[in-house]
Amino acid sequence: MEDRREFLKQLGCVAGGAALLAGAPWLSSCTPERIREISGEKARIALIGTGSRGQYHIHNLLLIPHARIVALCDCYEPNLQAAAALCPGAKLYRDYRKLLEDKDIDGVIISTPLGSHAAITLDALSAGKHVFCEKAMARTLDECKAVYDAYQKSDKVLYFCMQRMFDEKYLRGMKLLHDGLIGEIVGMRCHWFRNADWRREVPSPELERQINWRLYKEHSGGLMTELACHQIEVCNLAVGRIPQSISGMGDIVYWKDGREVYDSVNVIYRYADGRKINYESLISNKFNGMEDQILGKKGTMELAKGVYYLEEDNSRSGIECLIDSMKEKVLTSVPLAGPSWRPEVKGQYIPHNIVEGKISVNGGQNMIGVDNDGSDVILSAFCSACITGEKAVNVVEEAYCATVLCLLGNKAMEEQRTILFPEYYKIPYMKF
Repeated sequence: MEDRREFLKQLGCVAGGAALLAGAPWLSSCTPERIREISGEKARIALIGTGSRGQYHIHNLLLIPHARIVALCDCYEPNLQAAAALCPGAKLYRDYRKLLEDKDIDGVIISTPLGSHAAITLDALSAGKHVFCEKAMARTLDECKAVYDAYQKSDKVLYFCMQRMFDEKYLRGMKLLHDGLIGEIVGMRCHWFRNADWRREVPSPELERQINWRLYKEHSGGLMTELACHQIEVCNLAVGRIPQSISGMGDIVYWKDGREVYDSVNVIYRYADGRKINYESLISNKFNGMEDQILGKKGTMELAKGVYYLEEDNSRSGIECLIDSMKEKVLTSVPLAGPSWRPEVKGQYIPHNIVEGKISVNGGQNMIGVDNDGSDVILSAFCSACITGEKAVNVVEEAYCATVLCLLGNKAMEEQRTILFPEYYKIPYMKF
């Protein structure tokens, strides 16, 4: 937490923080000045959904000085009791609608299966609560539109857990990208590989779909909404645009166990200028882990690792390059009468850190969450907003864009065709 606090302090410094805030205005709720304004106040927070992700949020909330957990709700008793043990004194509910009637609650955190996100979010906004909901925004395109439209008419705060927008290495990486460090962005490659069946133990057969909801289309959008949602959003932030067309292939390759969602997906998102996101995810091999790779004419940035590489790296001496080339037996000379090109060879690229000092790197294997990935910061920002009423800049819009694109990716795979972004689901925030 110390490194995280230091980063937040820097948001108040003209040298580094002002520039970050200019490119990431949603950080305004995290500045030292804003935290000082609410000193001594506490947001009264309730959690709807107290499974593994809900309990992950509880551990972060307990470290936030301007938050107090006052209520918990879950329809699965073991999860509710496990969360209650972490929050002595919190009121317990089995029906979220009863919880929403409680006047002593300022904001709710929704960590339920995706299929229920829209209904609970809409009910909570209608009940006058501030809302923080897990990604993705909703299970269907129409639900996304309904949530977005409701938010436009609401005076309440709405956050979705797009934690990369609050992760220091991503924020500083975006600044370097937009400053031209790796030149013009020419493409993006994202992947997320795991080797696990995504199943949880079920104590009784009738609870199969409730506990293993990620495997069934009624409740889940599979790998796209559970994993790709974060990565597609990163690519859009990098280029400041939304893809115009989507195509892909999805299959159940290995886990043929009755699940309905794909365990292997390949999706291509194409922007109007021809740049593309190549996205791949599967859960039967973890060798490549997870990465968000931005390709530029002058270099490459790997945001998940927090590093970048330059095509022409002046940090290496000529003799070092020569020695390395001899070691690798790379021949780059061309006969005088030969063609006007030289062979393209992949030399030894030098990694440069985006952020100096210790950083948290997510290898993509944890299904619950990792420390210092921005989840704590966005949660703190939400609790601050519950006190001030300040709406988050661009967070809802980014969540909407990423979720709609992931759902369109599923649609393209299911229908085995290229899909153009539908006019009906476009919003003013989007630039194509």
